[in-house]
Amino acid sequence: MTQVNRAGLSAAQKTEVWSRWKAGQSLHKIGRAFGKGHSSIRFLLLQHGGIVPAARRRSLLTLTLAEREDISRGIASGSSIRKIAQLLDRAASTVSREVARHGGRPDYRANEADAQAWKSALRPKPCLLAIHEKLQKIVASKLILDWSPEQISGWLKTQYPNDESMRVSHETIYRSLFIQARGVLKKDLVGHLRSKRRIRRSQHSRVSGQSRGQIIDAISIRERPAEIEDRAVPGHWEGDLLSGSGNSHIVTLVERHSRFTTLIRVPSKDTAVVVAALTRHARGPLEPKLTSRPPFTVRGLPPLCTKALPSKTRSCS
Repeated sequence: MTQVNRAGLSAAQKTEVWSRWKAGQSLHKIGRAFGKGHSSIRFLLLQHGGIVPAARRRSLLTLTLAEREDISRGIASGSSIRKIAQLLDRAASTVSREVARHGGRPDYRANEADAQAWKSALRPKPCLLAIHEKLQKIVASKLILDWSPEQISGWLKTQYPNDESMRVSHETIYRSLFIQARGVLKKDLVGHLRSKRRIRRSQHSRVSGQSRGQIIDAISIRERPAEIEDRAVPGHWEGDLLSGSGNSHIVTLVERHSRFTTLIRVPSKDTAVVVAALTRHARGPLEPKLTSRPPFTVRGLPPLCTKALPSKTRSCS
Protein backbone atom coordinates (compact mmCIF):
# COMPACT_ATOMS: atom_id res chain seq x y z
CA MET A 1 0.00 0.00 0.00
CA THR A 2 1.27 3.49 -0.88
CA GLN A 3 2.31 5.56 2.12
CA VAL A 4 0.40 8.86 2.38
CA ASN A 5 2.27 11.91 3.64
CA ARG A 6 0.14 13.55 6.35
CA ALA A 7 2.22 16.72 6.56
CA GLY A 8 0.94 19.86 4.88
CA LEU A 9 2.35 21.19 1.62
CA SER A 10 4.85 24.03 1.69
CA ALA A 11 4.38 27.17 -0.41
CA ALA A 12 6.89 25.85 -2.95
CA GLN A 13 5.05 22.50 -3.14
CA LYS A 14 1.70 24.24 -3.62
CA THR A 15 3.21 26.22 -6.49
CA GLU A 16 4.41 22.93 -8.00
CA VAL A 17 0.93 21.40 -7.57
CA TRP A 18 -0.61 24.28 -9.50
CA SER A 19 2.08 23.98 -12.18
CA ARG A 20 1.34 20.27 -12.63
CA TRP A 21 -2.41 20.91 -12.66
CA LYS A 22 -2.02 23.60 -15.30
CA ALA A 23 0.10 21.20 -17.37
CA GLY A 24 -2.85 18.78 -17.43
CA GLN A 25 -1.76 16.14 -14.91
CA SER A 26 -4.50 14.19 -13.11
CA LEU A 27 -5.27 14.44 -9.40
CA HIS A 28 -3.94 10.92 -8.84
CA LYS A 29 -0.65 11.63 -10.63
CA ILE A 30 -0.09 14.87 -8.71
CA GLY A 31 -0.94 13.12 -5.44
CA ARG A 32 1.59 10.35 -6.10
CA ALA A 33 4.31 12.94 -6.79
CA PHE A 34 3.86 14.42 -3.31
CA GLY A 35 2.87 11.29 -1.41
CA LYS A 36 -0.67 12.61 -0.97
CA GLY A 37 -4.09 11.19 -1.66
CA HIS A 38 -5.91 12.61 -4.68
CA SER A 39 -8.64 13.93 -2.35
CA SER A 40 -6.08 16.13 -0.57
CA ILE A 41 -4.95 17.60 -3.89
CA ARG A 42 -8.57 18.11 -4.93
CA PHE A 43 -9.31 19.97 -1.67
CA LEU A 44 -6.40 22.35 -2.34
CA LEU A 45 -7.47 23.00 -5.93
CA LEU A 46 -11.16 23.29 -5.05
CA GLN A 47 -10.49 26.30 -2.83
CA HIS A 48 -9.71 28.24 -6.01
CA GLY A 49 -12.09 26.35 -8.29
CA GLY A 50 -9.20 24.71 -10.12
CA ILE A 51 -8.11 28.14 -11.38
CA VAL A 52 -4.46 28.95 -10.80
CA PRO A 53 -4.29 31.89 -8.35
CA ALA A 54 -2.43 34.95 -9.54
CA ALA A 55 1.18 35.09 -8.38
CA ARG A 56 1.74 37.69 -5.70
CA ARG A 57 4.59 40.16 -6.06
CA ARG A 58 5.93 42.77 -3.71
CA SER A 59 5.77 46.38 -4.77
CA LEU A 60 9.15 47.93 -5.43
CA LEU A 61 8.15 50.80 -3.13
CA THR A 62 7.59 48.70 -0.02
CA LEU A 63 10.22 47.97 2.60
CA THR A 64 12.13 44.74 2.06
CA LEU A 65 12.98 42.17 4.74
CA ALA A 66 16.62 43.33 4.63
CA GLU A 67 15.55 46.91 5.28
CA ARG A 68 13.35 45.82 8.17
CA GLU A 69 16.30 43.93 9.66
CA ASP A 70 18.36 47.14 9.42
CA ILE A 71 15.56 48.97 11.21
CA SER A 72 15.52 46.34 13.93
CA ARG A 73 19.31 46.57 14.40
CA GLY A 74 19.14 50.36 14.44
CA ILE A 75 16.51 50.28 17.18
CA ALA A 76 18.58 47.77 19.19
CA SER A 77 21.64 50.08 18.95
CA GLY A 78 19.61 53.06 20.14
CA SER A 79 19.70 55.00 16.83
CA SER A 80 17.02 57.56 16.17
CA ILE A 81 14.31 57.06 13.53
CA ARG A 82 15.79 59.85 11.45
CA LYS A 83 19.26 58.28 11.59
CA ILE A 84 17.91 54.85 10.56
CA ALA A 85 15.96 56.42 7.69
CA GLN A 86 19.08 58.23 6.51
CA LEU A 87 21.04 54.96 6.41
CA LEU A 88 18.25 53.29 4.40
CA ASP A 89 17.80 56.28 2.11
CA ARG A 90 14.12 56.34 3.09
CA ALA A 91 11.87 59.09 4.36
CA ALA A 92 11.80 59.37 8.16
CA SER A 93 8.00 59.20 8.07
CA THR A 94 8.18 55.81 6.28
CA VAL A 95 10.38 54.30 8.99
CA SER A 96 8.31 55.95 11.76
CA ARG A 97 5.05 54.46 10.44
CA GLU A 98 6.71 51.06 9.99
CA VAL A 99 7.88 50.94 13.61
CA ALA A 100 4.60 52.26 15.03
CA ARG A 101 2.54 49.82 12.94
CA HIS A 102 4.41 46.77 14.26
CA GLY A 103 4.60 47.27 18.03
CA GLY A 104 6.80 50.35 18.46
CA ARG A 105 10.49 50.45 19.39
CA PRO A 106 10.27 47.93 22.30
CA ASP A 107 8.44 45.16 20.35
CA TYR A 108 9.54 45.65 16.74
CA ARG A 109 10.77 42.41 15.11
CA ALA A 110 11.83 42.35 11.46
CA ASN A 111 10.52 38.87 10.52
CA GLU A 112 7.16 39.37 12.22
CA ALA A 113 6.76 42.82 10.68
CA ASP A 114 7.57 41.51 7.21
CA ALA A 115 5.11 38.59 7.51
CA GLN A 116 2.36 40.87 8.81
CA ALA A 117 2.96 43.41 6.03
CA TRP A 118 2.75 40.64 3.39
CA LYS A 119 -0.53 39.41 4.86
CA SER A 120 -2.10 42.84 5.22
CA ALA A 121 -1.17 43.70 1.62
CA LEU A 122 -3.98 41.38 0.43
CA ARG A 123 -6.63 43.69 -0.94
CA PRO A 124 -8.75 41.58 -3.31
CA LYS A 125 -10.58 43.57 -5.96
CA PRO A 126 -14.37 43.03 -5.75
CA CYS A 127 -15.78 40.92 -8.57
CA LEU A 128 -17.81 42.76 -11.23
CA LEU A 129 -20.86 40.58 -10.60
CA ALA A 130 -20.62 41.28 -6.87
CA ILE A 131 -21.03 45.04 -7.32
CA HIS A 132 -23.47 44.97 -10.25
CA GLU A 133 -26.66 43.37 -8.94
CA LYS A 134 -28.67 43.76 -12.16
CA LEU A 135 -25.96 42.09 -14.22
CA GLN A 136 -25.63 39.32 -11.64
CA LYS A 137 -29.36 38.52 -11.82
CA ILE A 138 -29.32 38.45 -15.63
CA VAL A 139 -26.35 36.08 -15.70
CA ALA A 140 -27.97 33.79 -13.11
CA SER A 141 -31.26 33.72 -15.03
CA LYS A 142 -29.50 32.69 -18.25
CA LEU A 143 -27.46 30.01 -16.50
CA ILE A 144 -30.69 28.49 -15.17
CA LEU A 145 -31.81 28.23 -18.80
CA ASP A 146 -28.63 26.20 -19.50
CA TRP A 147 -26.94 28.98 -21.44
CA SER A 148 -23.16 28.72 -21.55
CA PRO A 149 -21.03 31.61 -20.20
CA GLU A 150 -19.85 32.27 -23.77
CA GLN A 151 -23.47 32.59 -24.95
CA ILE A 152 -24.35 34.93 -22.08
CA SER A 153 -21.34 37.17 -22.73
CA GLY A 154 -22.13 37.38 -26.45
CA TRP A 155 -25.85 38.01 -25.83
CA LEU A 156 -25.12 40.91 -23.47
CA LYS A 157 -23.01 42.61 -26.15
CA THR A 158 -25.86 42.50 -28.66
CA GLN A 159 -28.62 43.23 -26.14
CA TYR A 160 -26.84 46.26 -24.62
CA PRO A 161 -24.60 47.57 -27.43
CA ASN A 162 -24.33 51.08 -25.95
CA ASP A 163 -24.06 50.18 -22.27
CA GLU A 164 -20.53 49.17 -21.30
CA SER A 165 -21.62 48.48 -17.71
CA MET A 166 -23.76 45.56 -18.94
CA ARG A 167 -20.76 43.61 -20.24
CA VAL A 168 -19.07 40.66 -18.58
CA SER A 169 -16.56 38.22 -20.00
CA HIS A 170 -17.25 34.49 -20.00
CA GLU A 171 -14.09 34.00 -17.92
CA THR A 172 -15.52 36.20 -15.14
CA ILE A 173 -18.68 34.08 -15.12
CA TYR A 174 -16.66 30.86 -14.91
CA ARG A 175 -14.55 32.24 -12.07
CA SER A 176 -17.63 33.40 -10.17
CA LEU A 177 -19.07 29.88 -10.47
CA PHE A 178 -15.96 27.89 -9.61
CA ILE A 179 -14.58 30.19 -6.89
CA GLN A 180 -17.43 30.08 -4.39
CA ALA A 181 -15.50 32.26 -1.94
CA ARG A 182 -16.58 35.21 -4.07
CA GLY A 183 -20.15 34.62 -2.92
CA VAL A 184 -21.60 35.91 -6.21
CA LEU A 185 -23.32 33.03 -8.05
CA LYS A 186 -24.93 30.15 -6.19
CA LYS A 187 -23.14 26.82 -6.20
CA ASP A 188 -26.21 25.09 -7.67
CA LEU A 189 -25.72 27.01 -10.92
CA VAL A 190 -22.55 25.02 -11.65
CA GLY A 191 -24.85 22.07 -12.40
CA HIS A 192 -26.23 23.98 -15.40
CA LEU A 193 -22.83 24.02 -17.12
CA ARG A 194 -22.60 21.45 -19.89
CA SER A 195 -19.58 19.74 -18.35
CA LYS A 196 -21.31 19.52 -14.90
CA ARG A 197 -17.80 19.90 -13.49
CA ARG A 198 -17.25 21.71 -10.18
CA ILE A 199 -13.57 22.38 -10.74
CA ARG A 200 -11.82 24.01 -13.68
CA ARG A 201 -9.69 21.69 -15.81
CA SER A 202 -6.65 22.79 -17.75
CA GLN A 203 -6.88 22.96 -21.53
CA HIS A 204 -3.67 20.89 -21.60
CA SER A 205 -5.56 17.94 -20.11
CA ARG A 206 -7.60 17.66 -23.29
CA VAL A 207 -7.04 16.75 -26.92
CA SER A 208 -7.65 19.74 -29.19
CA GLY A 209 -9.59 21.37 -26.36
CA GLN A 210 -11.92 18.39 -25.94
CA SER A 211 -12.11 16.16 -22.89
CA ARG A 212 -11.91 12.82 -24.69
CA GLY A 213 -8.90 10.50 -24.90
CA GLN A 214 -6.31 10.11 -27.59
CA ILE A 215 -6.13 7.23 -30.04
CA ILE A 216 -2.88 5.29 -29.70
CA ASP A 217 -0.67 5.30 -32.83
CA ALA A 218 -3.14 7.60 -34.56
CA ILE A 219 -2.76 8.57 -38.22
CA SER A 220 -3.94 12.03 -39.19
CA ILE A 221 -6.87 12.56 -41.56
CA ARG A 222 -4.52 14.71 -43.63
CA GLU A 223 -2.78 11.52 -44.78
CA ARG A 224 -5.96 10.08 -46.31
CA PRO A 225 -5.47 9.18 -50.01
CA ALA A 226 -7.15 11.38 -52.61
CA GLU A 227 -9.38 8.56 -53.92
CA ILE A 228 -10.98 8.33 -50.46
CA GLU A 229 -11.20 12.09 -49.98
CA ASP A 230 -13.15 12.85 -53.20
CA ARG A 231 -15.58 9.90 -52.70
CA ALA A 232 -15.10 8.91 -56.36
CA VAL A 233 -14.31 5.23 -55.74
CA PRO A 234 -16.84 3.01 -53.90
CA GLY A 235 -15.77 0.63 -51.18
CA HIS A 236 -14.26 3.02 -48.62
CA TRP A 237 -16.00 2.97 -45.25
CA GLU A 238 -16.13 5.50 -42.45
CA GLY A 239 -16.74 4.26 -38.90
CA ASP A 240 -17.73 6.04 -35.70
CA LEU A 241 -18.89 5.15 -32.19
CA LEU A 242 -21.91 6.73 -30.50
CA SER A 243 -22.40 6.35 -26.74
CA GLY A 244 -25.76 6.85 -25.06
CA SER A 245 -27.27 6.56 -21.59
CA GLY A 246 -27.25 3.31 -19.65
CA ASN A 247 -23.85 2.30 -21.07
CA SER A 248 -25.35 1.78 -24.55
CA HIS A 249 -23.16 2.01 -27.66
CA ILE A 250 -23.77 2.01 -31.41
CA VAL A 251 -21.17 1.75 -34.17
CA THR A 252 -21.99 3.61 -37.39
CA LEU A 253 -20.51 2.44 -40.68
CA VAL A 254 -20.92 4.70 -43.73
CA GLU A 255 -19.80 3.90 -47.28
CA ARG A 256 -18.31 7.19 -48.48
CA HIS A 257 -19.30 6.90 -52.17
CA SER A 258 -22.97 5.93 -51.81
CA ARG A 259 -23.52 7.17 -48.21
CA PHE A 260 -24.93 3.71 -47.44
CA THR A 261 -25.14 3.57 -43.64
CA THR A 262 -25.15 0.63 -41.22
CA LEU A 263 -25.90 0.87 -37.48
CA ILE A 264 -24.39 -1.84 -35.28
CA ARG A 265 -25.20 -2.21 -31.62
CA VAL A 266 -22.19 -3.25 -29.52
CA PRO A 267 -22.14 -4.35 -25.85
CA SER A 268 -19.26 -2.06 -24.88
CA LYS A 269 -16.87 0.56 -26.22
CA ASP A 270 -13.78 -1.59 -25.77
CA THR A 271 -11.38 -1.38 -28.70
CA ALA A 272 -11.49 -5.11 -29.46
CA VAL A 273 -15.31 -5.16 -29.51
CA VAL A 274 -15.63 -2.08 -31.72
CA VAL A 275 -12.90 -3.15 -34.16
CA ALA A 276 -14.44 -6.62 -34.47
CA ALA A 277 -17.85 -5.10 -35.29
CA LEU A 278 -16.35 -2.75 -37.87
CA THR A 279 -14.34 -5.41 -39.69
CA ARG A 280 -17.15 -7.96 -39.59
CA HIS A 281 -19.77 -5.68 -41.12
CA ALA A 282 -17.40 -3.97 -43.56
CA ARG A 283 -16.73 -7.41 -45.07
CA GLY A 284 -20.28 -8.70 -44.52
CA PRO A 285 -23.04 -9.68 -46.98
CA LEU A 286 -23.42 -6.23 -48.53
CA GLU A 287 -23.57 -5.17 -52.16
CA PRO A 288 -20.39 -6.60 -53.81
CA LYS A 289 -19.69 -3.25 -55.41
CA LEU A 290 -19.47 -1.69 -51.94
CA THR A 291 -17.20 -4.34 -50.45
CA SER A 292 -14.76 -4.68 -53.30
CA ARG A 293 -12.30 -2.37 -51.56
CA PRO A 294 -11.41 -3.32 -47.99
CA PRO A 295 -10.16 -0.08 -46.38
CA PHE A 296 -12.39 1.98 -44.11
CA THR A 297 -11.95 5.09 -42.02
CA VAL A 298 -12.30 5.44 -38.25
CA ARG A 299 -13.25 8.87 -37.04
CA GLY A 300 -11.68 10.43 -33.96
CA LEU A 301 -10.32 13.79 -32.68
CA PRO A 302 -9.89 14.90 -35.44
CA PRO A 303 -10.93 11.80 -37.44
CA LEU A 304 -8.14 9.33 -36.89
CA CYS A 305 -7.14 5.78 -37.67
CA THR A 306 -5.73 3.31 -35.17
CA LYS A 307 -3.29 0.43 -35.53
CA ALA A 308 -5.81 -1.75 -33.72
CA LEU A 309 -7.41 -2.29 -37.14
CA PRO A 310 -5.95 -4.99 -39.38
CA SER A 311 -3.43 -3.52 -41.81
CA LYS A 312 -5.35 -4.73 -44.88
CA THR A 313 -8.57 -3.03 -43.75
CA ARG A 314 -7.11 0.14 -42.30
CA SER A 315 -7.17 3.51 -43.98
CA CYS A 316 -6.17 6.86 -42.53
CA SER A 317 -8.77 9.44 -41.69
